[in-house]
Amino acid sequence: MADQSDVEAAFVSVVANAVYPNGIASPSILDCVCRVYRGYPASPTLGPDLAAGIVHVTVDGAAEVRNVTRYPRKWQVVAAVPATLTVTVGKQSASFAGSCATGQLAGIAVNGAIFPYAVQANDSPATVASNLCALLRAGGWLVDYAGSTITMPNAEMFMARVVNGANALQEIKRQVQDFEITLWCPSPTLRDAASAAIDEALADIQFMALADGSSARIIYAGTEAQDMSANATLYKRTLRYGAEYPTTIAQLEPAMLFGVGGISANAAFVESFQG
Repeated sequence: MADQSDVEAAFVSVVANAVYPNGIASPSILDCVCRVYRGYPASPTLGPDLAAGIVHVTVDGAAEVRNVTRYPRKWQVVAAVPATLTVTVGKQSASFAGSCATGQLAGIAVNGAIFPYAVQANDSPATVASNLCALLRAGGWLVDYAGSTITMPNAEMFMARVVNGANALQEIKRQVQDFEITLWCPSPTLRDAASAAIDEALADIQFMALADGSSARIIYAGTEAQDMSANATLYKRTLRYGAEYPTTIAQLEPAMLFGVGGISANAAFVESFQG
């Protein structure tokens, strides 16, 4: 579920990409070290860093949060589970390969009977085959099993499949909150250059992706510049952006494993689906 920390982390990613477009292994667009993080800088660190020509950019959420919940609660699929487990099917055999992850469903259909198995994170192709073998034998079928291969010598109609589910989210509330992206710079030249690049990157975004698969709507809310007269080495600017973002709950949506049906008089295959 998305919360303030997820939105702050997303802002940090956008800012870091703006100042390090080629990644942190390459120089920043400012031609100096730029530290981007959530929260506020610690004084013992900030002073020496500014003296060394290092820029800090911080992201922090405002205390005031406004409830704008208004959408009906319904599940929405946001991302399919990656396909990592495969099966190779022969006339009466199935061999599993690849890697295993939750959200995948393996199954065998034999003579119209279906035997599904929900893949677990600690499974391997061999254990998937072993669990399916146990289900088939419990159903009264003769099964030969070796390694990650299942063979059913008595099967007249044999099928094996692996399908992938999808991650789904349900929005349970929605809120609006301002976020401050503050630049702490050792010179006005660096401040202006950093501010221009970061503001452009943020203003270009309408919807910012969050870690749970949802997104936050981003709206510019203002800018404040401040030169700290008490410290001639600190030049500060704060960019404010409002974010409207949801709080969500997640579940895994299953996929259809097999179609089950029969042959009509004109040999057309009529299907009804079971997941």
